[in-house]
Amino acid sequence: MIRVEFTVEPFVEGQPGPHVLAAVSAAEAAGVSVVFGPFASEFEAEDQVALAAVSALIEGAYANGATHVNIHLEKVSA
Repeated sequence: MIRVEFTVEPFVEGQPGPHVLAAVSAAEAAGVSVVFGPFASEFEAEDQVALAAVSALIEGAYANGATHVNIHLEKVSA
């Protein structure tokens, strides 16, 4: 399992822009359940699913106006 924590910028508190919503939607379409947080969003998934979701969220974010995507991945026990 991999835990993924990510932020998508530009960031406006309480008003996630289309770049943020697209990143979350793309990750969820890849098969993960994203926990949307005030400072970062996160999900956990099996390795291949997590990596596919990361790729999708990056594409979704930049295709919708993101200027920066920060991603932290951590191997966790199942």
